Amino acid sequence: MGEEELLRRIEIDPRVMMGKPVIEGTRIPVELILRKLSEGATLEELLDAYPHLSCEDVQAALNCAAEVVTFEEITTL
Repeated sequence: MGEEELLRRIEIDPRVMMGKPVIEGTRIPVELILRKLSEGATLEELLDAYPHLSCEDVQAALNCAAEVVTFEEITTL
């Protein structure tokens, strides 16, 4: 699945979770997926805990985070 297709799985709507990026059609924030993975959760554990998620959704969350970091500007004082 291409990068563009993955990003289409991410939705930003000010009426849903205060505009945080979520998996399309859910209220599952990208942040939650990243946090769970950083705490050591496996893909299988995530999919079991959140039945509405798919493997592609988790890939989309990772891709979304990569895009944010890619365009982040670092400034020094």
